[in-house]
Amino acid sequence: MSLAQILLCSLLLATSCTSRPPATDKLLPLPGEAFLLGGHEAFLILPAMPNTAGPVPWVLYAPTLRGLPSSAEKWLFERLLATGIAIAGIDVGESYGNPAGCALYDQLYDYLTNERGLSRLPVLLGRSRGGLMTLSWAAERADRVGAFAGIYPVCDLRSYPGLDKAAGAFGTTQEGLAARLPQCNPIDRLVSLAAAHVPCFAVHGDRDKTVPLAANSGALAERLAALGNPMELQVLPGRGHDMDLGFFHNEALLAFVIRCAH
Repeated sequence: MSLAQILLCSLLLATSCTSRPPATDKLLPLPGEAFLLGGHEAFLILPAMPNTAGPVPWVLYAPTLRGLPSSAEKWLFERLLATGIAIAGIDVGESYGNPAGCALYDQLYDYLTNERGLSRLPVLLGRSRGGLMTLSWAAERADRVGAFAGIYPVCDLRSYPGLDKAAGAFGTTQEGLAARLPQCNPIDRLVSLAAAHVPCFAVHGDRDKTVPLAANSGALAERLAALGNPMELQVLPGRGHDMDLGFFHNEALLAFVIRCAH
């Protein structure tokens, strides 16, 4: 083989090893990468000056459905990026934390930690039903979680979307899902997170009728405390499941994520 052929083969091998998933046209609130992973749309927004001394800290955001994350997260994301924290997510559909959705989070986690140099301890950020998705993934992977933060997060399938609606995502009936709640419902699967002392934070409105405080963030705080791992819970009086800036321009949430991201 000639020198030119050897160089060409080396170049092709290097290109194949560093190839990235195909890009998509997903709209993001800030400049970043949108790509397909496992046939599902994902995104990564990197800070302008990422950490070069070690792995890049990052936030795993959910739900990454069409139109999400939205401009509502822009304030928070800008400040995280300014401190060197990346943000990423993958569209797992209306999975409600089912095994198929968790497997997609595994794919994203493996890609970002192994191929893109991101930290092995992301901070999970679940907005609304994103709480079901991130907490379900974390329940069996506490060693991969730096912290959990929620914006009126759903923590109990019985509260939202209800077992009748969630059953299909788990490939069973309402009765079948009810019998499997100890294995499927985030609020019933907190032992590993508490044992690992994973820091947790949530901000929730006391008039939330869609994702009631008591059955979700309130229950999460009570159960974690009973397991010896108290969480930070900020209750916004008079607020519902809405777009109030108290949820999205939240200094306590920002400080928690920055403190836990490493």
